Amino acid sequence: MWPVRRTPLPMSVQGGTLSAHRLLEVISMSDAAIVCSNLSFAWPDDTPVFHDLSFSVAGGRTGLVAPNGSGKSTLLKLIAGELKPATGSVTVGGTLGHLPQNLPLTGDLTVAEVLGIAAVVRALDAVESGDVSEEHFTVIGDDWDIEERTRAQLDRLGLAGLALDRRLDTLSGGQVVSLGLAAQLLRRPDVLLLDEPTNNLDLDARHKLYDVLSDFNGCLLLVSHDRALLDRMERIAELGRDELRLYGGTFTAYEEAVRAEQEVAEKNVRNAEQELKREKRELQQARERAERRASNAAKNLKNAGLPRIFAGTMKRGAQESAGRAGQMHASRVGEAKARLDEAGRALRDEQRLTVDLPDTQVPAGRTLFLGEGMQVRLGDRPVFAEGGVDFSVRGPERIALTGPNGAGKTTLMRLVTGELAPDGGEIKRNDGRIAYLSQRLDLLDLDRTVAENFAAFAPERPEAERMNLLARFLFRGPRAHLPAGVLSGGERLRATLACVLCAEPAPHLLLLDEPTNNLDLVGVGRLEDALNSYQGAFMVVSHDERFLAEIGVSRRLRLADGTLTETGALGV
Repeated sequence: MWPVRRTPLPMSVQGGTLSAHRLLEVISMSDAAIVCSNLSFAWPDDTPVFHDLSFSVAGGRTGLVAPNGSGKSTLLKLIAGELKPATGSVTVGGTLGHLPQNLPLTGDLTVAEVLGIAAVVRALDAVESGDVSEEHFTVIGDDWDIEERTRAQLDRLGLAGLALDRRLDTLSGGQVVSLGLAAQLLRRPDVLLLDEPTNNLDLDARHKLYDVLSDFNGCLLLVSHDRALLDRMERIAELGRDELRLYGGTFTAYEEAVRAEQEVAEKNVRNAEQELKREKRELQQARERAERRASNAAKNLKNAGLPRIFAGTMKRGAQESAGRAGQMHASRVGEAKARLDEAGRALRDEQRLTVDLPDTQVPAGRTLFLGEGMQVRLGDRPVFAEGGVDFSVRGPERIALTGPNGAGKTTLMRLVTGELAPDGGEIKRNDGRIAYLSQRLDLLDLDRTVAENFAAFAPERPEAERMNLLARFLFRGPRAHLPAGVLSGGERLRATLACVLCAEPAPHLLLLDEPTNNLDLVGVGRLEDALNSYQGAFMVVSHDERFLAEIGVSRRLRLADGTLTETGALGV
């Protein structure tokens, strides 16, 4: 583990020039809680991530945004000391807490172990039982109220009643995220780094998290694609390869500022293009005038019968004059090109994800899946209500499956795919392929490259076709040959999407479990377009109400308290 220095260094925010449309916050050292100075980092294969990056972040709530693969998670790991930069330094003022995007937790851990209080709880139990050994008091320290503080923190995050001895593998993905956040908050950090903290959270849990973060008094640096959460930030930090620009205000204010900047940039580019065309035209006209003058002068000198030496002197003078005029116009063309290049650098080069789903026709009357009385048991606890659940998919249905965290939505999807066998009930599947995007993104071999993983799923496709398809998912050139284990959450989602959607044969039924997690806002829009044009059936688990509203679902189901019911409105 690379140590993080705790002593502040004098450093100013790097953010480019101020404009009328953007408030760039300048942070004084007395306010700075995070300082990165001349930070450079590259992956082991020399793929660069940052170069000479310097910035400061003050206390309060800061949202960190950038397209997938820009290095947001990497930056948080550098600040947390989990990665070591090639050059530069990181300074953090006070105790640091870090909730990564992919929690490094194993299923056999208990809630108390994840929270980091298991040893203290055991010591408290021993003291209450009459064992007054000094070692127990040493373990407890000042944490005599740890269980009360823990219960209060869990309650605030929607985990009321969660037993401290419960195993992690019995919790939903959303519960695990909330539990991870509770573990960090119990440490009472001065600086808190959160990477996609609303992933897998249901609507109620999201609002509880919003409230908890609103009450946090330290320095919060948060990576998220959750617009509602970003709109609760006090500033937005936009990450580039060589700079981090801070915009005062919410995400909505940031979008407005960026849009205004781009309008100005586009206008400047148009003006610079027109200026360059004008200078090129004037250069060409000057050359043509010089050629005409030279030709006319030669004729006049010949007709005038002047001595050869005098005629040569006049000719050289005319050529030098024309040369000076040509150099002046050429210089103006060069300056116009430089202004165009400068104006062009202010334009944003946004890579856009292209998601083309297979063109699968599913007849309206065909039954793709039929399950009756399905039941699953986790130990002695049934997941569904008595009698199990009935569920079917017929024709090209578009199904939204909603419900609270821990209700069994992922379990139902695993039953549909056949990944999980039921403990009771009957299941029938059609011959068509079912494609499943797991919430945990555990489909890829992390030691193999993106291209190698994709080839394993689509071995019959020619290599050139596979590389073209990967390019549509923004894996171009060297990016396609990165090991899956070094990808960011958004990149891993894109790679998994490519493998799931482009495998052969084309799927008749798509099961997507929280597909917008880790996907940037542009990517979410592309996925919406793709699902709207898809001719097969799909079922989507999502807590993103805006996303569900955009994909034209024809059937809405809610799973809660072990019961699956049809609902005419989006559930939480």
